Order: sequence, then structure tokens, then C-alpha cells
Amino acid sequence: GKGVLKAVANVNDIIAPKLMGLDVTKQQEIDKLMVEVLDGSKNQWGWSKSCLGANAILAVSMAVCRAGAAAQQVTLYEYIAKLSGQPTGKFVMPVPSFNVINGGSHAGNRLACQEFMILPVGASCFKEAMCIGAEVYHTLKGVIKKKYGQDACNVGDEGGFAPSVQDNNEALEVLMSAIEKSGHAAKVKLGTDVAASEFYDAKTKKYDLYFKNPSGSPDSMKKTAADMISYYKEWLAKYPFVSIEDPFDQDDWEAYTAFRKEVGESVQIVGDDLLVTNPTRVATAIKKGACNALLLKVNQIGSVTEAITAAMMSIKMGWGVMVSHRSGETEDSFIADLVVGLRAGQIKTGAPCRSERLAKYN
Repeated sequence: GKGVLKAVANVNDIIAPKLMGLDVTKQQEIDKLMVEVLDGSKNQWGWSKSCLGANAILAVSMAVCRAGAAAQQVTLYEYIAKLSGQPTGKFVMPVPSFNVINGGSHAGNRLACQEFMILPVGASCFKEAMCIGAEVYHTLKGVIKKKYGQDACNVGDEGGFAPSVQDNNEALEVLMSAIEKSGHAAKVKLGTDVAASEFYDAKTKKYDLYFKNPSGSPDSMKKTAADMISYYKEWLAKYPFVSIEDPFDQDDWEAYTAFRKEVGESVQIVGDDLLVTNPTRVATAIKKGACNALLLKVNQIGSVTEAITAAMMSIKMGWGVMVSHRSGETEDSFIADLVVGLRAGQIKTGAPCRSERLAKYN
């Protein structure tokens, strides 16, 4: 059930015969043919790709994009810039967002938040940002080893550490200690992916910050949306946060809107589960004023054209766009070209560790 033979068969048997002979530079037309004609499935949020699958459609969409760049004899990032209508004179290298502490459903500790990240926003160039990220990461390893033991230095699927911390604040203190110790405190800010949908109870409309506690959670750790807003505001007052991703459940639009009104001027509120790189959901978020940044994952929406559409909608609204990897990854580096071509300015692709993460940074 977890193999790709079905996706490969869909490419070879259904998609390929219909694309033979088409002009590879017609990215939008080819994507539309695959998504709307060959697949044709829909749900309330648009084209769902439930017949052929996003794995099959996206693999071809990315291959067509690379072939189009080769046909026009330009780099992939230049070609993506042309497809998206972005300038091709000067390009913007992104600020990397390194996931260095794992929690939530990605780790076996008590940490409710899925990721704590470091963003070297004070670096003068991408090379310096990578150096800062690597130095903070290895300093953090030393801090964790001293406090929690060697076993706590094992890495998660995105390369971050998963020490046996008891709550979010303890993880933040450990991370801040490593940043100070590394000597880069002046150039590094924090980000987090709360992934709050993982611990939201739709029946009680509460967020359980102790949802991984085997002996149950006390009522004091079950928070309303208003409680969570206060909780995040305490973080913002105490720690140098610049980005908070998925702070509420993916359908808790009211909480997002309220949170953006309160802190949207000073911090990036990123929609991942909320937006799923879907242009229809992005349009809804714009209308509701729910967030001010998009997490862009090409395999969340399933075609290059739709990903570019979602990104450009966000950019035109003045939102941030953070191009992102997935938990399960390969060494494909398409998103590195995508972030430069779109001039998005932010890339999130794990810790400076594990080859499938480093492939993008390199």
C-alpha cells in the first residue's frame, strides 16, 4: 500500500500516451489536461486528483517543468520565474528555516509543538546563513547531550533532535541556551510549526497541550482558542519569534482571524494545514484575514501550475511565502529552484543533517 507502482502505472499507461508530442513549454496547458481532463475528480476545494493521484500527476508536472527549462536552455529557477511572471534580472536567495527540535506527532517526547526552528535572518548571504544554522545545530547537540544524555541526540525524520523535554517552554529554553552559546544570538530568530490540528478536540473545541501524556491530561492543559492566543502572546513577549505555523486547527478560521488581528503586524502567521497550498483555501484565508503567509508544498496540491498560482496569490497580497519540504522526502531538489524562481525568500527543508534535507540547501 505504500509503494509507488500504482502511480508509476498511471504515468506510463494513462498520462504518457496523452502527452506524447505536446510542447513541454506549455506547462499550464499540460497541467490542466492532467488535472481537469485525465483525472477530473473534484471536492469542495477544487480538483482533488483522487483518480490518478497527486504522486503521478506531480511527478509528470515537475518533469515537464524541467524539460521546459532544458528546451529553452535556461536554468530551472529562471524558467520558474518566467512561468510565475517574476523578474529574471536579479534573484533572491532564501532565508533557511532549520527544524532543530522535533515534537508533536513527529517525536516520542511530551512536546506538543511539532517543530521549533531557527532562522538566521541576520546573515549577509545564504552561505553565512548555512554556517550559522550548522553551528547552532551542533551547539544544540552538545547542550542536549549534556542535559538529556547521548540517546537524546538521535535525529527525527527531518534531522531535528527529539530530547525528552516535558513541555514547549523547556524546549525553547534549551534552544535559546544553544543559540546564546553558539555566539549567533544577534543574527538568529525563532519559528515554530505548532501543528495544532494534531491536538485539537473538535467536540470540546479545546487544544490539549498534554495530548501525548499516557496517563491523561489535566484540565489546566486543555486550552480554548482564546487561551492559546494568550499562550502564544507570552512566547512572543519572551522569545525572538518571527514565524508561527498552524497555531490553530485547520478549520478554526475564527481563531486565525482573531490571532492575526492581535499579532499579525509583528509576526508571520503561516498557513499549512489551514491552506494546503490550495488556491481556493488561500482565497478564503485572504477574504477572512486569517493569516499572512503561505507554506508552499508542491506535493500538497499536486501540480506545478497550482503551486505557482497559490504562491503568486499570496505574494500579491503582501504575504510571506515559505517553500517547504515534507516529512517523507527524497533527494530531489526541485523546491530549491522553486523558492529562488518565485523570489519567495524563505525555505524550510529540515535541519542541516540527513542527505535528503541537505540536497535542497546545497
